[in-house]
Amino acid sequence: KSFSAKELQRQLGHKNYEAIWALLHKLRMAMGKRDEQYTLSGILELDEGFFSTEKNEEDKRKPLKRGRGSQKKSKVLVMAESAPVEKENQKGRPSRKVNHIKMLVIEDLKSETIDNKVRANVSARSEIDSDNSTSYTNLKNLVAQHHSQVIPKEDIGEILPWVHIVISNAKRMLLNTFHDVKPEYLQSYLNEFCYKFNRRYLGELQFDRLLVAGV
Repeated sequence: KSFSAKELQRQLGHKNYEAIWALLHKLRMAMGKRDEQYTLSGILELDEGFFSTEKNEEDKRKPLKRGRGSQKKSKVLVMAESAPVEKENQKGRPSRKVNHIKMLVIEDLKSETIDNKVRANVSARSEIDSDNSTSYTNLKNLVAQHHSQVIPKEDIGEILPWVHIVISNAKRMLLNTFHDVKPEYLQSYLNEFCYKFNRRYLGELQFDRLLVAGV
């Protein structure tokens, strides 16, 4: 479970909100640094998500755009290690099983931007499954195999289930716990989400691992 700085301040009975806020962001920075050391491998799902964030002062003076270019939407590249499972063993569960994930805030959807993130975070021996966005045209040169296809909206949960489960859960966490998030801090909050997701089976040992990561 995530805590806002205001909630943690209340629980600790601490007078200084800014000190609590700074502490939490240092912890999230440590989480992000630790996960940076991990390279995704195997079969991956890849897609982008669009997260609602506060507009900065410059964007507040501009007319509000709609859709992907909206100033209120921050772009996030989402990747999930995801292997198919046998259909007969699903019993209503996703068609793939997930291991590690990464969520990276990006400035734009240019293929060069996507390429740089994939090159830095994904093993060259991996396979990537994605839709046929023009942003992904060069991925075939960066990994062993790139499978792209036109994906109808109603089939996205079957073909790329985990990136969209992750996007949905991260949005819910941000909305329920932090409400409005400034774009410059979105990566910090996503660091926390991914760190906890990637260690979801550790239980209370997550705290011990975080202490080690923070040293």
